[in-house]
Amino acid sequence: MNFRSLALQLLALLPSAFAAEKPKLPQDLPPYGALKPYAPPAVAQSKLANGLTLWLVPERGFPKISFVLAVRGGMAADPADAPGLAEFLMKTVNQGTRTRSARQIAEELQGAGGDWQGAARADSLLLSTTVLADKAERGLAVLADIVQNAAFPEGEVELARRNLSDALREREARPQFLADRALAQAMFGAHPYHVIAPTQASLAKITAAQLRQEYARRFRPDQAVLVAAGDFETASLEALASRLLGAWSAPAGAPTSAVAQPELRVQHVVYAIPRPGSVQTTLSVGQFGPTRGETDYVPAQVANAIFGGMFGSRLVNNIREAKGYTYSPGSGLQVRRRAVLLHTQADVRNAVTGATVNEIMYELNRMATTAPTPEELTTAERYLVGTRAIALQAIDGLAHELANLWVLDLPPQTLGAESQRVLKVTASEVESMGRKYFAATRSTLVAVGEPKTVQEQLGPFALPIQSLPLPDHQQ
Repeated sequence: MNFRSLALQLLALLPSAFAAEKPKLPQDLPPYGALKPYAPPAVAQSKLANGLTLWLVPERGFPKISFVLAVRGGMAADPADAPGLAEFLMKTVNQGTRTRSARQIAEELQGAGGDWQGAARADSLLLSTTVLADKAERGLAVLADIVQNAAFPEGEVELARRNLSDALREREARPQFLADRALAQAMFGAHPYHVIAPTQASLAKITAAQLRQEYARRFRPDQAVLVAAGDFETASLEALASRLLGAWSAPAGAPTSAVAQPELRVQHVVYAIPRPGSVQTTLSVGQFGPTRGETDYVPAQVANAIFGGMFGSRLVNNIREAKGYTYSPGSGLQVRRRAVLLHTQADVRNAVTGATVNEIMYELNRMATTAPTPEELTTAERYLVGTRAIALQAIDGLAHELANLWVLDLPPQTLGAESQRVLKVTASEVESMGRKYFAATRSTLVAVGEPKTVQEQLGPFALPIQSLPLPDHQQ
C-alpha cells in the first residue's frame, strides 16, 4: 500500500476540522415555541361496490378540491422487455377517450380551474387535478372518463413518443440522472426496481396496442384509490364518486402481481460512469434503509436529517460550509413499497473528488459511532415536524401523501403517528440507526465524470472501480 493510500484511509478515521465557526445569533431573539406534532385531519374511508377505495378529507374554507387517483402497478410492473412503459402510459392516457379528444380533456380541466397531472412511480400510477370546489363534478368527470375510457389514438401516441424521446435525451445529458439510473441498477440488479425511466430502445418498440393492453390490465377499481381533499361535504362527494366511477369494472384477469422483495445486496465498490470532458464529478452513494411502516423508519428519518437531510446537517456543514467542496449536497430516504434507499449526492469540482468521498465516508461512519448532540436532535425534530406540517397544509400535498400511504398499505393515521414518533426519538435510537444503516461499508458509490479524474482521485481508496454492465434491454 503506498503512502497516499494509507494517508487517505487514516484521514477517513479522523474528525473533520471545521474551519468555519458557528455564527452567533442576536441575544434578543425570542425562545422557540413549544414543538407540536402535525395534527392530521380526519379521513372518511369507504369502498364502492366495484372495489374502488375512497379516502375523503373535507377541509372547509378555501374553495378548491384536490383529486388524486392512484393505481397499483408502476414501473416495477412493466414487462421486462419494455422498461419504462408505465411512464409512456401516463404520457398518453390523457390524450383522448371514446368521447373526448386530448384538447377537450385539457380545456374541460382548465375550465374547472385545474390542470392534468400524471406520474409513473415505482409502485403506482398517479392521476390528479385540483379544481374549484363548485366545478368538482366537471373535474372528477374528466378523471373518471380517463380511467375508464382512454383510447390511445395512434396520432397522439406517436406525438407523445417523440416528445418523451426528446425529454429522455435531455435527462440523459444530465449527470445526476445518469448517477440515479446507475445507482438504482447497482443496488437492485435485475429486480424491477432498477428501472427509473424508459430507454430510447423501449420507447421505439412500444405500440399503441400495447399501451391499450397494459391500460386494460392495470386500470381496475379493485386496485385503485380515489383521494379527495378540500371544500366539500363527505356524503355529497361520495355520492358523486359513486355516480361517476361506480360503473367502472375490473377485467376478468388477475390484478397486477405485487413486486417481489428485492435482494438487499451490499457492494462496497465504485461504479464509474464516463462523462468525458466533465469539469466536475457527480457522486451518488446508496445504502439500504428500513421500509416505511417498519419500527426503524422514523428514527432513521431523524438520523438522516442529522447526517445530510437538512441544511444544518453534518454533511452540509462539512463539505459545503467548512470546505467549500460543493454547493448543494444532501441525502434522503427514497421510499419504495418493498425497499428504501438512503441516497447521498454531491456535485464537486474534479480536484476535490477524492477529498469529498473521504468526507462523505467519514460522516457516514461518524453516524455509526457518534451519538447526536442535544442540539442536533432538537434541530432535526423541528425540521421534520415543521416541513411535514408545511407540506401537508396544501390540499394537493395532503391528497398526494395519502395516496402514497395507500400504495404502501399504510393507514391514513400514519401521518399523525409519524409526526408524534419524531418527537420521541432519542439520541441512543439515532446512534443505533447509524450503526445499523449508515456505516460506510454498507454503501455503494457511483461517480459520473471524467474517467481519468475518477481513476486518479478514487484509486487510493483501494475500492474496486468498475464499469456498470447494462441490462440486455439497454444494450
